Amino acid sequence: MANGFIGRFYKQPPQESAGLRQIGEIAANGPAAVVAVPKEAAAEAAVEDGGPLGLDMVSERVNLHRHLLDQINLGILDTLDEEEIAAEIRPLVKEYIRRNNSPLNAKEINDLVRDITDEMLGLGPIEPLLADETVADILINGHKSVYVERRGQLESTAVRFKDEDHLLRVINKIVSAVGRRVDESTPMVDARLKDGSRVNVAIRPISVDGPLVSIRKFTRKPLTLERLVEYGAMADQMRILLSAAVKGRVSMIISGGTGSGKTTLLNALSSQISEKERLITIEDAAELQLQQPHVGRMETRPPTLDGRNEIRQRELLKNALRMRPDRIIVGEVRGEEAFDMLQAMNTGHEGSMTTIHANTPRDAVSRLEQMVGMAGMPMSQLSVRSQIASAITIIVQVQRLSDGSRKVVSVSEITGMEGEVVQMQEIMRFKKTGTDENGRIQGEFRATGLRPRFIEEFAEVGVIISPAIFEPGKPLQTGPGKP
Repeated sequence: MANGFIGRFYKQPPQESAGLRQIGEIAANGPAAVVAVPKEAAAEAAVEDGGPLGLDMVSERVNLHRHLLDQINLGILDTLDEEEIAAEIRPLVKEYIRRNNSPLNAKEINDLVRDITDEMLGLGPIEPLLADETVADILINGHKSVYVERRGQLESTAVRFKDEDHLLRVINKIVSAVGRRVDESTPMVDARLKDGSRVNVAIRPISVDGPLVSIRKFTRKPLTLERLVEYGAMADQMRILLSAAVKGRVSMIISGGTGSGKTTLLNALSSQISEKERLITIEDAAELQLQQPHVGRMETRPPTLDGRNEIRQRELLKNALRMRPDRIIVGEVRGEEAFDMLQAMNTGHEGSMTTIHANTPRDAVSRLEQMVGMAGMPMSQLSVRSQIASAITIIVQVQRLSDGSRKVVSVSEITGMEGEVVQMQEIMRFKKTGTDENGRIQGEFRATGLRPRFIEEFAEVGVIISPAIFEPGKPLQTGPGKP
């Protein structure tokens, strides 16, 4: 091990931590000494993995990690490449564990070395949360406060950063990986992790009590429509209808609030697109997980320090039209790009999809109307509404309910114009019936009895839907079924 490396890597010579001394004493006194470990120590051992674990691998990792954070010059990590850090940290950790007589076998030591190396090369204390598949969101409110969302409910964790500088170093590692920056001149940024998880950051001076970080995680295996039915997020008849609509190249919008599952549903629906089609995706921060082989992904670019060279979604949409797409999928419309999206849907790119923030299908139409107005085109209100009615056929409304569950609460069809009003009919809905003793929302999916007009055109492309799925007599199935 290079002495020069140790001199730069450590702030001061390594010292034995109280936690590791305690582990050494347990090893010397025998297994019975394990019961003497204070509850506080066991609780500290569990914070990184979020579970009630005893004095085991987690305890060893937490104690060693905290000790290294106190001793290591964190700034030097930014000047070393990953191979150099990995080559030096592995023997360093092994030697330190042997010196403290930790009660670990060879496999456990190798696992611990891997965990510590991941800590140094990854995203610090939140790395275990990123690996936890039960965590949907990670919300960091300054270096002393980290929350997670599990099953739709927020939970406080005991995960902490060493100080604000430690948190800022992790933030800069995230944003620099995708060619973005965050500093006093640009204190807000949207970014993404390597796995596509979406990250939003706000730092001082706009965040008063320290950096605010929101990480929206995405599963390594995107949810399918069938899995959404199994989880009770939609009825099987909804799955049949929406799957047929995608295959039949029906343009649709997924509407909902923050965290309601819009992108998850968009990913699931996109799996029904034929592999023979060319898809172009446009996003602020690339997070869509399309499974087709022929996908072109484009991402916006923020302005430089002098305010130039910004590339917005509208420019990407205009360029996408020249790239011979069969469908265009926009992660979310939130501004003037809505005008270009409607133009694409009306000029040969049927079956395109996007998401929008709105509380009801009718609100989604109103928001689209406002966004088209932001483009500054000389269009009357009637003309804008006619464009919307002509371009979009289905609006799928998703909602995160008060118990944390996410459901498709409405599937509506835009049927055209009547005077100056966009006409809409609801095909299927989720109707709440109450709550149980645990506070969980009770309800059932039902068909309204109205049949969508577009199914008459499906036979031409070989997509057949049984009229029975639109019968209003009984609740729709919430388990797997067949068309």
